[in-house]
Amino acid sequence: MTTTVADPAEVVRPPAPRREVAKAWVRDRGVYVALGLLVLYNVATSEGFLSRANINLNLIQVAVTLIVSLGMAMVIGTEGIDLSVGATMAIAAVLMPDYMGYGLPVAILVAVAAGAVVGLINGLLIAVVGVQPIVATLIMLVTGRAMANVYSNGQLTEIFDPALRTLGTGSTLGVPNTALVALLLTAVVGVVVRRTTFGRRLVAIGGNLEASTLAGLPVRRTLITVYVVSGLLAAIAGVLYTARTGAANPGQIGDLIELAAITAVVVGGTPLSGGRVRILATVAGALLLQIVFATLTRNNVDAGYARIFQAAIIVGAVYLQRDRTAS
Repeated sequence: MTTTVADPAEVVRPPAPRREVAKAWVRDRGVYVALGLLVLYNVATSEGFLSRANINLNLIQVAVTLIVSLGMAMVIGTEGIDLSVGATMAIAAVLMPDYMGYGLPVAILVAVAAGAVVGLINGLLIAVVGVQPIVATLIMLVTGRAMANVYSNGQLTEIFDPALRTLGTGSTLGVPNTALVALLLTAVVGVVVRRTTFGRRLVAIGGNLEASTLAGLPVRRTLITVYVVSGLLAAIAGVLYTARTGAANPGQIGDLIELAAITAVVVGGTPLSGGRVRILATVAGALLLQIVFATLTRNNVDAGYARIFQAAIIVGAVYLQRDRTAS
């Protein structure tokens, strides 16, 4: 009696249950649907929602969160996390006033370099020492925020510089300068993630760290670079926030922005288990959060409820990713 073994290529896999297909669709495209519905709601209920002034205001406010979210997306793509982004923003901000005497470019360069140093420390702790990402960046969150407060004596420092003010509140061709910076950085990060060897490596490391190591990929160097980039982007966000407000406030700048960034990334469909980075969806996630907060504010909803709603969004997004994480 002869037993015929089917060719694996000819084996037809059973279709995925409709429930799982629906979950995958919501996970990957739900952020665009939610954003569209929220915009339609605001158009119907708010007369000035589509006015240039309101659009520019939302673009200015979302720019900082979006820039931080870009770095967070890359970090989460490696199955990591960066809780130190808010502290990095604070460090960058408090350094600027002391270097404004050398000119705005020098002050910005010092602030951004400080962000790179914070990211380098995170990367070394994680990739070389072997500290878990959540622990390493939590250490830097506490240490960095403390350093910013000590350096500035916990005092708000106003900065009177026309060029800095123009960067934060001015516009070019009718588009806010902060939004243009965020758009440029989004394009750069998108190209890096999707079109470069470095981008493919970070996704591979997030998908399977052990296999990437055995394949000879420069795991340590890639992880360190990812955290340095996250620090750089957080510092740039700190510069833009300072430019917008005209002051360096160590106690306020970057407060809870790590939560907003993680929410934007996760809602955009980038799994916490790593192995995938969705830049365009992260942009949509940041915009969704901004419009949610603007809508709740317009309806006089307390900010505390807005945070609760934000936490609920994270829970829902993580639930949708659950099966992918387990697989």
